[in-house]
Amino acid sequence: MNTADQYLKAIYLAQRIEDGPASTGTLADLLEVSPASVNEMIGKLEEQDLVDHEKYKGASLTDEGLERAHNALQTYCIIERFLANVLEVEEFRDEARALESVIDDTVAERLDTIIDRPAQCPDCFDAEQDCCELLELEAGGRAD
Repeated sequence: MNTADQYLKAIYLAQRIEDGPASTGTLADLLEVSPASVNEMIGKLEEQDLVDHEKYKGASLTDEGLERAHNALQTYCIIERFLANVLEVEEFRDEARALESVIDDTVAERLDTIIDRPAQCPDCFDAEQDCCELLELEAGGRAD
């Protein structure tokens, strides 16, 4: 199941990948859902003034949508970094995706006190690799 925040995060990342509005196809690929599901959720997000959608052009985040997407991505990064660097989970990406919809802000803040997250997070997130571009270096044993 994909929450609204997961969709907002995906739109944010797709906009970075496409350097413009997020297409339905890209969102469907990122979220591993059907284009029809994407269209339905975009409609709901548009009703909440989180997304602007132009048919045949794509979805763009509003200011409020951008803030929520940024927060959702930051939470995902915290989970991912905790799994990879603290627990040393090999399949940290899959686990992070499974956990992101159930970890609330309080838990994320507590996890954040345990990890060594870069100040530029989540802008260091590589949308195409689905992880922080600095994470591999740290997971590979780089000492800070």
